[in-house]
Amino acid sequence: MSDSKINRQRHGKIAGRRWAAGHVVAALVAAITAFVSVHNTAQAQAYPAKPIRIIVPLPVANPPDFVARVVGQYLTTSLGQQVIVDNRPGAGGTIGTAAVANSPGDGYTLLLASTTTLSISPSLYSNPGYDPAAFVPISLAATAPFLIVVHPSLPARTLKELIALAKARPGQLNFGSAGSGTPLHIAGEMLKTTAGVDIVHVPYKGVVPAVTDLMSGRIQLMIEQLYPLVEFIHSGRIRPLAVASAKRHPQLPDVPTTAEAGLPGYEVVGWMGLVAPRGTPADVARRLNAEVVKALQTKDVRDGLFTQGLQPSGSTQEAFAALIAAESVRWSRAVKTSGAKVD
Repeated sequence: MSDSKINRQRHGKIAGRRWAAGHVVAALVAAITAFVSVHNTAQAQAYPAKPIRIIVPLPVANPPDFVARVVGQYLTTSLGQQVIVDNRPGAGGTIGTAAVANSPGDGYTLLLASTTTLSISPSLYSNPGYDPAAFVPISLAATAPFLIVVHPSLPARTLKELIALAKARPGQLNFGSAGSGTPLHIAGEMLKTTAGVDIVHVPYKGVVPAVTDLMSGRIQLMIEQLYPLVEFIHSGRIRPLAVASAKRHPQLPDVPTTAEAGLPGYEVVGWMGLVAPRGTPADVARRLNAEVVKALQTKDVRDGLFTQGLQPSGSTQEAFAALIAAESVRWSRAVKTSGAKVD
């Protein structure tokens, strides 16, 4: 047999082996892909197989805490597993948020995120311990517009009158907040910039002492959400001038929006919603989204949030992701303008 014929036979055998090996590899890849697909589908269908923990990185009796407990109670029934609310406050919400960011992405540890944790703290702290983009959005849950309120003794019955008074007395009016870098503080800085006024920030250790001093007249105004103010507004101890949202607050229908009151462009609305750690399976995230949206459509959940001055607001995952991105840009700009720092 000639050398050329022997070489042709040898090359043919090698090519045949390569063809066979290629088909074996392709078959293995197809089998693995099918197995993973079936496994993921089965995993999603079996979810949840154990209790779910919602970490709230802020103290109890705060709006995010209300949202987590009201929604969590519904999810316990709808998912057939206990949903545990775990408050881990501290460092502007960064401690609890970092704990979730470093948790497995399996759908069993969730974060009740808010304006504070994903819009403000990442700009306020040089190293918050997490990347705000390292979360899978589940759904927006509630919003809470801020109110501009004053002590009744202040000679300003409208927002226009307050702005005129502040301009006539630069540096003489004080606004209180729950502390430096809190949404209340940054909302006040936004007001200063938008209205062009010089008002002095007075930080307190929490909302309660700030509201107490507002009622006593030690400070003249606050920019705060409704839930700690509603009782004192209805009793006349605090006067609301405007709600900083596009629409009037349903619980204060006679209070104008900031645009109606003469300050267009000043809208400050807090948001709260559920997110999961990066790596959470898409099927699990979709299941959670569907259940949260259904929860926010029920009367019990809506009533529970409404009594705390919160407005139920379910969303798609995509819409919530867009909201987080837009709010992060807006609040981080305000933080930089204010010069607020905590570390």
